[in-house]
Amino acid sequence: MTAFLGLLMLDTCFPRVPGDAGRPDSYAMPVRAVVVTGASPQRVVREGDASLLQPFIDAARALVSQGAAAITTSCGFLVQHQAALQAAVAVPVWTSALLKLPELQRAGVVTVDAASLSTLHLRAAGAAPDTPVAGLAPGCLLQRTLLDNLPELDIARAEQDVLEAAMRLVQQHPAIQHVVLECTNMPPYADAVAKATGRPVHHLLTLVHERWKAL
Repeated sequence: MTAFLGLLMLDTCFPRVPGDAGRPDSYAMPVRAVVVTGASPQRVVREGDASLLQPFIDAARALVSQGAAAITTSCGFLVQHQAALQAAVAVPVWTSALLKLPELQRAGVVTVDAASLSTLHLRAAGAAPDTPVAGLAPGCLLQRTLLDNLPELDIARAEQDVLEAAMRLVQQHPAIQHVVLECTNMPPYADAVAKATGRPVHHLLTLVHERWKAL
């Protein structure tokens, strides 16, 4: 059997553009995805709904039973469940790009919602609780599309929303040497962020591909 990556998906209807980490075709390895019913962006990101942990564990175990060699997710905020998910299965679990933070010097984070990303998430990733963070502007197009789970997306405006947050991050914290995109919907804009900020950009796809090679 060919080894594959198990992808735990939020229950969403918003568009996933090419390069989105929630699209199986964004990965170099075979991917099998499972949608966790009821796991909306609102419940995962803004509410941190602990009742969703067991459904995610069940989905991860099902994928491993089918032959998944590793597990990842379609939302960086699931890092809050990193330890529990890893304890539940015998293969590596990579919930979030935030897991890259401990390996980087002077890194900052761009997130979908700075008001919801807390020290809980940073500590769960093994990162310093004072890691600089910048979020999408509250109520901007991309944030509304993702968190309100809207069915349409203006890609050009979405890119500008991500760039604005990234530039705010480096302007407020000029010593930053690396940018980490928490949101799994942001990888399509990573090249633009790297060009605008002059910093290397890390996201879930770069982390997963790097760690997959080490399996």
